[in-house]
Amino acid sequence: MKSLTQLEQHILLAIFHLKDNAYLITIRDFLKKITGKNHAIATIYVPLERLRKLGCLDTIDGGPSPKVGGRSIKYYSLTKTGFRLLGEMRKINDRMWLGFPEGIPYEK
Repeated sequence: MKSLTQLEQHILLAIFHLKDNAYLITIRDFLKKITGKNHAIATIYVPLERLRKLGCLDTIDGGPSPKVGGRSIKYYSLTKTGFRLLGEMRKINDRMWLGFPEGIPYEK
């Protein structure tokens, strides 16, 4: 089974939530809103390309857009493989978190 980094999982989940509006900038903005981290464009682009090569993502060329200075926007969507892999990662994460106390600070 392929494994995903936390950032890759977050990117796939962002694409899931953004639906038809998932492109590089909206994905980065969504991640900042949810995680509070301000990722550089390359920090998002590189895993997007890896996920595409793994078959987790499809891309659609949206054509030239004034949003990005007339360049084409590449929109992303999850494939069946992407959904399946996210589901597998969720099961693993749920098992890893099992039994961890909520709201209790760590003490030695």
